[in-house]
Amino acid sequence: MYKLVKETLQKTGELMIKMSDGETFELHLHNVKFHDDKELIEIDGGDETYWLNGNEVIYMWIHRHAKE
Repeated sequence: MYKLVKETLQKTGELMIKMSDGETFELHLHNVKFHDDKELIEIDGGDETYWLNGNEVIYMWIHRHAKE
């Protein structure tokens, strides 16, 4: 799943993912780094940095519009 997440984010610029533990994250090109050697996704959240196992992503979707 790691490679699919990486490719999709590079195409869309923004992506939502759900992890195997149920936690969700919003990924953006400007604050995400991919570490191919260990298949880790690094998210710079400003105050916190998140390290995710890219193979524990169970679902992803493109977040295009906010609900009103």
